[in-house]
Amino acid sequence: MSTMAEMEPLTSGASNRIIPILKALRTALLFIHALVFSVLVLLLPRRYRRRYTADSAAEQPPRKSVKRWRLEEEDTLKRRALAEGIDMTTGNEDCRCSTFLFYGVRRNALFTRSWFPVTGQTKGILVIIHGLNEHSGRYAQFAKQLTSCNFGVYALDWTGHGGSDGLHGYVPSLDHVVADTGAFLEKIKLENPGVPCFLFGHSTGGAVVLKAASYPNIEEMLEGIVLTSPALRVKPAHPIVGAVAPFFSLVIPKFQFKGANKRGIPVSRDPAALLAKYSDPLVYTGPIRVRTGHEILRISSYLLRNFKSVTVPFFVLHGTADKVTDPLASQDLYNQAASEFKDIKLYDGFLHDLLFEPEREEVGQDIISWMEKKIRS
Repeated sequence: MSTMAEMEPLTSGASNRIIPILKALRTALLFIHALVFSVLVLLLPRRYRRRYTADSAAEQPPRKSVKRWRLEEEDTLKRRALAEGIDMTTGNEDCRCSTFLFYGVRRNALFTRSWFPVTGQTKGILVIIHGLNEHSGRYAQFAKQLTSCNFGVYALDWTGHGGSDGLHGYVPSLDHVVADTGAFLEKIKLENPGVPCFLFGHSTGGAVVLKAASYPNIEEMLEGIVLTSPALRVKPAHPIVGAVAPFFSLVIPKFQFKGANKRGIPVSRDPAALLAKYSDPLVYTGPIRVRTGHEILRISSYLLRNFKSVTVPFFVLHGTADKVTDPLASQDLYNQAASEFKDIKLYDGFLHDLLFEPEREEVGQDIISWMEKKIRS
């Protein structure tokens, strides 16, 4: 049996240590050097510049973009096959499960799942938006608990996650994820008219859900939202990182900062849950990519500035011992939001992945009870 000490080096993708400062500065110097060199070449007289660039082009290797694209496509297909192979029933024969591809706002294929009770009237539907670096298949046990209480469940893999299109672990824009979430919800509402719908988001997925619900056209489709350990106050390792992140996210968006996931923070007090998470080939455990890190900082900053404008009914849940996202930020959201129907529950001593803690059944039941209360209201 693995111990907590053995699992300690494992990390969550939403750690506050988004970009190590020394590596960022080193990369900054390299790019400044390259930028100055490029400017000097442009200042050369045209005849020398033409000759210089021609000679340089002759020395360059063939373009790798096509090869890189093919490798990404192959990786996507492998991940999709793994996603299809996940057991969605977890021993529950009283629900019908399915998987399908949903095409997002940029026509990229997103892998999705659904679970519905076989008998009984569906009380409501919960749409699951997973956290950074994980995937929808991890929520099969929670889906089983929901369907046993006559809730239907849908779950969506973000771009670059699970069985969806995109470079593994790379998120070009969280606004794209927000838009995909809204479009997916619209499809679900059309297919399930009159059934109350809730959005659920974990960690960075919680930030996505909260921002999605800030748009009136999305909020009006919702009965409410549920946020577990939302990434609402994420800070860079150093102020200078926040200053240079926008520039690097444009020039080297897919670059991986080696060491960004070094010496991680435990996200569950259950060693078996940690082992399962970080041995899962669909969970991205590589160094965080520059654009992805910048996007987390950007959406976190936006949400912090707009707590007072939140009007959607919500339930926020957070562990007081969470070292990945800030439980005090969840308290601030609850205190400042203008929502008339809002609740918060802080679990003493719990860590980041609430639905994978030893008390996961209790957490799941708290969510179900809140949704039932909201429907009755």
